[in-house]
Amino acid sequence: MRIVVGEGSCGVASGAKKTQTEIERLLAASNSDVKTSITGCVGTCFIEPIVDVYDDDNKLYRYVRVQPKMAEEIVSEHVLGNKPVEKYLISEEDNNFITKQTKIVLKNCGIINPEDIDEYIEIGGYSSTERVVTKLTPDDVINEIKNSGLRGRGGAGFPTWFKWNAAKNNGGTEKYIVCNADEGDPGAFMDRSVLEGDPHSLIEGMIIGGYSMGAIEGIIYCRAEYPLAIKRLEIALKQARERGYLGENIFGSNYSFDIRIKAGAGAFVCGEETALIASLEGERGMPRLKPPFPAQKGYWQKPTNINNVETYANVAWIFQNGGDKYAEYGTEKSKGTKVFALAGKIKKGGLVEVPMGLTLKDVIFDIGGGIKGDKKFKAVQMGGPSGGCIPASLVDTPVTYEDITKTGAIVGSGGMVVMDEDTCMVDMARFFLDFTRKESCGKCTYCRIGTKRMLEILERITKGEGKDGDIELLLELAEKIKEGSMCGLGQTAPNPVLTTIKYFRNEYEDHIYKKKCTARTCKALIKFTINDNCTGCTLCSRSCPTDAITGTLREQHTINQDLCIQCGRCEEACNFEAIIRE
Repeated sequence: MRIVVGEGSCGVASGAKKTQTEIERLLAASNSDVKTSITGCVGTCFIEPIVDVYDDDNKLYRYVRVQPKMAEEIVSEHVLGNKPVEKYLISEEDNNFITKQTKIVLKNCGIINPEDIDEYIEIGGYSSTERVVTKLTPDDVINEIKNSGLRGRGGAGFPTWFKWNAAKNNGGTEKYIVCNADEGDPGAFMDRSVLEGDPHSLIEGMIIGGYSMGAIEGIIYCRAEYPLAIKRLEIALKQARERGYLGENIFGSNYSFDIRIKAGAGAFVCGEETALIASLEGERGMPRLKPPFPAQKGYWQKPTNINNVETYANVAWIFQNGGDKYAEYGTEKSKGTKVFALAGKIKKGGLVEVPMGLTLKDVIFDIGGGIKGDKKFKAVQMGGPSGGCIPASLVDTPVTYEDITKTGAIVGSGGMVVMDEDTCMVDMARFFLDFTRKESCGKCTYCRIGTKRMLEILERITKGEGKDGDIELLLELAEKIKEGSMCGLGQTAPNPVLTTIKYFRNEYEDHIYKKKCTARTCKALIKFTINDNCTGCTLCSRSCPTDAITGTLREQHTINQDLCIQCGRCEEACNFEAIIRE
């Protein structure tokens, strides 16, 4: 029997380390020889911390939301008494979140110990690397990737084989392969989970990619806000070097290659490949004109290839199972699987990996469980700040690069921020534009100044100070910013505004002409009142931070609108539905 504790960032944040410490204390106190180990996130972030107990026949018993006080019962009854504690086991409904997925990138996350290379090797790890560097030519590798149909998972969906081939065909003996692990989209955590849960799959993919183009060094550009990911990458790289999988003459071949980590400071613009290269060179992260492309002149003006974590994490599987097998998943133009991070107003937040071509409805409702509180689904923001809002009316849209682009959004790196009926779409557009405005490097006038002007208009509208012509001005500015910006940040920054105007123009008009927030969330446009349901319990007045609510015990209270700051605490405190939001 063995015990595995999920210690991805989500598990640690939920108390997994305290749970593991308590389990180990209980085992030591009972003189048990049962071993404990750790793993990454299995994707079910909504039920962390997770403790997996494997019996002697390797049958899995998954316990969820395990806090230290529950550990004693699990250890005493199941681990020592061989009697599973049914009430703490994962429910069938929650387990469906996992079983309905098709995992390639996440196949090892939540299963193996990311800090133990032997566990990765036991399931076939580095066998693809050995086959590639000892038996295949660089052209063989690129053709296999071409057959798979793998497209870059970082945003644009560019064919991976084409980028690798371009770097290969550019002369010179000094070439580089870079992993963009600078995951900056709000609500996105796909790459982080791979780095924390299965770092060797990234390393193996980079070795194979480096071999195909003749790269001498690999660099993982990882945001410094991912300390656990960086720690596990460092451990994995050290172990790979000790085994001879990195360094001189890998697997006795003529190919020598190593990888190092560069911690980035978290600038969103460094997700753009030329800005990332500038940062690697010690310069301020700002984009450069293309051409020349990185495959021609990249890091230190040498041929360079850049893909993101998820792209590389597919590679070893492709060479284990064949490009044709990978191409069986997905659609004709969007092949394989895609990892999505479900966040926002969804019941089951976490990571899902599904074949390309499933609909948004399949992902959000069938796997994600639908909307919190069974409220009405309103929209989903896809592609982060560079993407757009897709309304509920288009929930049957297949998740492919082509179909999502038609809606005005993009697949992007895979973030899905789900919104319900209580979400103000004008305020949502303001939030994302505020993010991109702050993250602009400032190089382009249209991006630097234009996003600021758009944000000022949106802030006025949400404060009830919108005026006739604001919508048209937003549209005009958006088109000029898209046309006048050098890189993808500026070119896509207006997308949340454009899509919300396209699908929710009525909300903009209500804010401007009726001075009303449809979702009743913009503070300047809402008012709280107390109706006849009030029992005079005083809960609302005691919760009010400005003493705006007055009244005597057991009599109906009133709200002084001059003092009310629309914080909503009274609404949360009331047990009698007496607080009305208007």
